[in-house]
Amino acid sequence: MKNLEATAKELEETQKVKALAIACDMAKQEAIDAMLAEAVAKFGHIDILVNNAGATWGAPTLDFPLDKWDQLFNVNVRGVWILTQKIARIMKEQGGGNIINISSVMAFRGSLEEAHPAVPYNSTKAAINLLTMNLAVKLAPHHIRVNAIAPGFFHTDMMAYIDKPEFKPIRDAMVNEIPLRRVGEMDDIKGVAVFLASPASAFMTGHIMVVDGGLIAK
Repeated sequence: MKNLEATAKELEETQKVKALAIACDMAKQEAIDAMLAEAVAKFGHIDILVNNAGATWGAPTLDFPLDKWDQLFNVNVRGVWILTQKIARIMKEQGGGNIINISSVMAFRGSLEEAHPAVPYNSTKAAINLLTMNLAVKLAPHHIRVNAIAPGFFHTDMMAYIDKPEFKPIRDAMVNEIPLRRVGEMDDIKGVAVFLASPASAFMTGHIMVVDGGLIAK
C-alpha cells in the first residue's frame, strides 16, 4: 500500500491530477466491488482500464501444487474478467472506453524447466490474449476498445530474483536469447501504454502488442 500511496502522491505533485490509491485482492470479488465503488465515487467515470495486477509462482511442472495453479488463475484471469465486465458496463453507459490488458511473451512459447518453471503463469497469459481478442469483438459495438501489451523480460519486482548472484547463469541465458541483448526497462514500455490509451490508436482493437527486444521474432 505504501508504494501505491507514493505513486498517487507523485502523480498529484508532478502531473497535477487527482489520484487515489486503493489496495485490492483481485482474487476476491467483494474486494473488486469495493475498489470500483470507491473509484467511481471519487471520479464519477472511468475512461481507461489497465489490467496490470498479476501474480506468479514457480515450481517444477510435475510437482506444481494445485492450490497455486488456482491462485494464479484467480488473480490473473478471473479477477481480470470480473473487473473488466463491471467496468465495461460503466463504459457502455458512458458511450465508450479503452481497456488495456497486460499479457506476456510467455503466452506465445514454451520455456525450459530450468529457465522458467511456471506453466500455469504462462497459461494465464495465453488466456488473457484470447480474452483480449474476444472482448475486442464483443465490445466494439459499444465503442470500447480492448488491446493488450505482452512484455518480454523486464526489470520488475516479479523478475527481481534474476539479479541475485545465484541466478546469474539464468539471467545471462535470457539476455543471450534477446536479439537486443538486454532486459527491458520501464521506459521501454511506457510509450506503448500511452499509445494504446490515447486517440493515436483509435482504430486499433484486439491487438497484442509485443515489447520483448525481438525475443519471439526469432
